[in-house]
This record gives sequence, C-alpha cells and structure tokens, in this order.
Amino acid sequence: MQPAVWIAIYLPIFTMLFILIPSQQRKIYVARKYKKRRGAIKLSNELIKNCLGKECNISTGSLGSSFNKVKIVEVIDNWIKVESKGKEDLINVDFIQSIKILPEKN
Repeated sequence: MQPAVWIAIYLPIFTMLFILIPSQQRKIYVARKYKKRRGAIKLSNELIKNCLGKECNISTGSLGSSFNKVKIVEVIDNWIKVESKGKEDLINVDFIQSIKILPEKN
C-alpha cells in the first residue's frame, strides 16, 4: 500500500484513541476531583438529609424528569429514595438541579 492510504486510514483512528478519548477522561477526572475538594458531595447529601420525611418537588433539569409531590424516604450515598402514590423511585443526587420543599398542610 501507498503511504497516503495508510495515513488516510490510520490517522483518524490514532487521533481518536490516543488524543480525544484520554483528554475527555482527564476532564471528567478533574471535575470530580474539584467537586470532592470543595466538599460539594457531602454538603448536598447533608442538606438533603434535612429534608427527610418532607414533601418536595424535585427537578433534574429541563431535559430530565421532575418529581412532583414526592416524600423523601431515605438518602444513601449518592441516591435518594422517594415515594409518591405508593410507588418508590431512586434519584441520583448528581443530576438534581433543585429541590423545593412544599409547605405542610394543617
């Protein structure tokens, strides 16, 4: 084969395997390290633990789903167990954008 054919075939593969994929993994690692250093994970779990047993609206972003009038049952590591209408769901804390505590009915 001619060298131009080798370059045309293997250069994109080399670029993807040795340059693009490792740089993306490095960005994810740096973001996680920065988040842990700030203490954001512990802080968010502690704040959510204060909401145990309360009725809330939980939003996971514009493209994600929202959970309306759910009761927070349990918080374990990065997961929240919520209950609504007899159904239980698990929500990953990393994807939560907002939690709104609803006022208690008297």
